Amino acid sequence: MTLTAIAFGRLSPPAPVTVDTLVTRAGATVRVYQDPDGSLSSDCTGCGEYAWTLTVDRAFALEHAATCLRPPRPLRTAA
Repeated sequence: MTLTAIAFGRLSPPAPVTVDTLVTRAGATVRVYQDPDGSLSSDCTGCGEYAWTLTVDRAFALEHAATCLRPPRPLRTAA
């Protein structure tokens, strides 16, 4: 796979990989992903926050998991 192939839409870029799952005090889940470029991102099932960082440590996600007090949101179902 080359960047040229990705740029011209012939191939999809690699998907982020889940590297950690943290539980908040309210029972929601913060999922931490590693993107193909090595950066980390996370999303929270409680408050819906999405975060991204160039650093490769999970401190930003640990901090959010420790402070988020919103319970998990129910999954939406198709009508």
